Amino acid sequence: MSDAARAAEQAARDSYGRLLAYLAARTRDIGLAEDALSDAFAKALSTWPAQGVPDKPDAWLMRVARNAMTDQQRRLARFHDDAEVPDMPAPETVTDLPDERLALLMVCAHPALARDLHTPLMLQTVLGVEARVIARLFMVSPTALTKRLGRAKAKVKAAGIPFSLPGPDDLPARAEAIREAIYGVHGLDWVDPGDGLGDEALYLADLLTSLLPDDPEAAGLAALIAFGHARADARVVDGVLVPTSQQDVTRWNVPLQQYADRQLTRAFALGAPGRFQIEAAIQQVHMARKTTGTTDWDALNRLYHALVQIAPSAGALVAQAVVTARVHGATAGLDALGRIEAETGLALQPLWAARAELLAQIGDAAGADVAYQKAIALATEAPVIRFLQAQRAAFIDRI
Repeated sequence: MSDAARAAEQAARDSYGRLLAYLAARTRDIGLAEDALSDAFAKALSTWPAQGVPDKPDAWLMRVARNAMTDQQRRLARFHDDAEVPDMPAPETVTDLPDERLALLMVCAHPALARDLHTPLMLQTVLGVEARVIARLFMVSPTALTKRLGRAKAKVKAAGIPFSLPGPDDLPARAEAIREAIYGVHGLDWVDPGDGLGDEALYLADLLTSLLPDDPEAAGLAALIAFGHARADARVVDGVLVPTSQQDVTRWNVPLQQYADRQLTRAFALGAPGRFQIEAAIQQVHMARKTTGTTDWDALNRLYHALVQIAPSAGALVAQAVVTARVHGATAGLDALGRIEAETGLALQPLWAARAELLAQIGDAAGADVAYQKAIALATEAPVIRFLQAQRAAFIDRI
């Protein structure tokens, strides 16, 4: 990669969201701002190799994109009397700009837009992820997703959705939508960390904590994602999922773990416990094994009990059942799984994986083998399938 290409990539990484948010806020036209910024990056790649990388690449990109938008607005003004030319003074650096990224996040999470587009829209506008990549992540057609995103951006402009913080009555719901969208990005990275989405999720979560410093759940989310991302190198080894309790702690990222600890402490100090803070606390207990050498299952039992009280989900209930088995024995865990099955049905893959392990512990070989086979059949991620196949093979070797 040339120096010019590296500089453009770094500028995109550091400044894309800030540049796009500033440009779009001036016209409320996300599509126009994206086109102008894309043109600016294209010009950078064609001119920087010959002319050299400017001292302030982000300011150079801003000026070129701003000029492109101004030219487009002037062309429109010839045909529409109400067309406005945006007033966008050229800054010395992007840090001189008012930070509009939170406003852009709020736009992406606006209730007028379909909920299933909140995360893809954030990925594309704030992070610059290409539509074809987003489409692959969400298992949809790139053409269909591009059209839907295009319609959503057009709706932002046509409806005059403001690039600003909503009022105090609407802010909590919008912030919750943003947190859920960022958490969705984190979930996409869980068993396929090679796509770099873990970095993007952490970037967005950290950005949200800086833009909403008094939001304890934003800090809790940042801690949760950082704890998970700190274990990325240990979570999938040689293409096989490794459960947290079996991971090699020397592969955990210490600075990320320390960052997560700080964010969780900050969140708890705000005095309003919530789902993401509790989930982060669960991860913190798991990661304490690096220093203590053991896992505090009693603490995890209490935390999962709190979690299912405020944010019950099938995944949390299964995890609680597994912890119950650690604390009270395999039979108690199986009883808990039976109650979950009565509510969720038979198609919950983690339930069958947990049941297989617990049935193996109590010596029910036939039941365990059936459960392993069902868990494998229901799994969709290759690392999970390989892990379960290895577990089943080891179990068969023991009987």
